[in-house]
Amino acid sequence: MYIEWVKTVMNIGDLKKIAARFDQVSILIVGDVMLDQFVETRVARISPEAPVPVAEVLRETFKPGGAANVINNITALGGKVVPVGIIGKDDDGTRLLELLRSEVDASDSCILIDPDRATTVKTRIMCDGHQIVRVDRERTTPLSLQQTEKVVDFVLKRASGVDGFVISDYDKGVVTSRLLEGILPLAKNHGKPVVVDPKTDHFLDYKGAKVVVPNLKEASEGTGIRYVNETSVINMGQWILTHLDCDAVLITRGKDGMSLFEKEGMVTQIPTLAREVYDVTGAGDTVTSVVSMALATGAPILRAALLANCAASIVVSKVGTAALTREELLCRIDEMKDEILQAHTLSYG
Repeated sequence: MYIEWVKTVMNIGDLKKIAARFDQVSILIVGDVMLDQFVETRVARISPEAPVPVAEVLRETFKPGGAANVINNITALGGKVVPVGIIGKDDDGTRLLELLRSEVDASDSCILIDPDRATTVKTRIMCDGHQIVRVDRERTTPLSLQQTEKVVDFVLKRASGVDGFVISDYDKGVVTSRLLEGILPLAKNHGKPVVVDPKTDHFLDYKGAKVVVPNLKEASEGTGIRYVNETSVINMGQWILTHLDCDAVLITRGKDGMSLFEKEGMVTQIPTLAREVYDVTGAGDTVTSVVSMALATGAPILRAALLANCAASIVVSKVGTAALTREELLCRIDEMKDEILQAHTLSYG
């Protein structure tokens, strides 16, 4: 037996053809929708009350966050979405719905409104383009049995009309063991790919998804394998493949790019394409969105991962929770066609 790293061989035109078909796909998204608030400030003095800076508010902006950012990404790339989530009966929930109104068909969605729940809001205090503190307001009570049944019934009615599923789990109460037990077999029965952006509390409950997309921290915590070196990452990926019985695992690793593990035994290291990193907020949502759309077109997972890596390199160069357009993605593919194909695959023989 021999093991060697071999350069991934692919026609860059294949990636452009996949992205060009994004407007033909529809994705059902189940997850924790939330509101992202950005407060841009200027600091010019220290408070006389305590040794802390006084931040003068210059402007406030609001953007869809969490699973709502996945919705935002998919629609910006030309796809259609069928969203499933929950918000509170409050001003923040109303604001979030207004932000999504131009992107989501309200008649074909399942956004539950719970008067006993607060809409999840993440407030980021920014100064000179850098995040200095984040304040979270949330209630993470799991969906009730009645709410879960309503969601599963909705998904059952819509499953045949979509091309793929996303489970966007931010551990805010929407994604539960009972919900996954209802949705994952249903999607499999319809032959639709499910891409999961996981949290470690439900790690083993994702069994049966087609692709799981954890970051390195989530992969380490979910498997119990401490990161030491590249061997550690390979062990994490193989553990997840085995225990979740999925077709592929894509571990996102920040400046170290991504590691793709396929059921057939192939492991591909994909180096980052980011030239400038201003803000990583929402980059994982972009990866999840692009992978799900590419798979929904029938693309192989490696091509989906390379496209997602390219997309992530764009959004990290933007400040705040950002989405990218299909035109931006196609332009970046042309700009970085040589770098995109610098992935290397672990080949067993």
